[in-house]
Amino acid sequence: MQTAANLFVALTALLHIGFLILEMLLWTKPFGRKVFRNTPEKAEITRVLAANQGLYNGFLAAGLFWSLLHPDPVFAVQLKLFFLVCVGVAAIYGAWTVSPRILLVQGGPAFLALLFVFLGM
Repeated sequence: MQTAANLFVALTALLHIGFLILEMLLWTKPFGRKVFRNTPEKAEITRVLAANQGLYNGFLAAGLFWSLLHPDPVFAVQLKLFFLVCVGVAAIYGAWTVSPRILLVQGGPAFLALLFVFLGM
């Protein structure tokens, strides 16, 4: 179970690195606009907000990577639980306020990781 948990934690962290890149670097570029279904005007107006959001996604990724690298297994599990719950709450809020698709894309891997972390305890 621990291997599956770690794989889904890593996947969740990598996805959040991807969100960081999309929101901080590609928001106003054609690919970023396509992913988030933005017009050039809307993307430019919301650029700073998106970059801030991307930074927070980077913090979530950093915490998840930290949980994978921490040498104390008990503390590592606590880190995983904390950061995965943060991702889950963000996914639920995003699904409620922006698009239900967020629950699957952002929340799905995190919820699976949480399941495997709990099963491995």
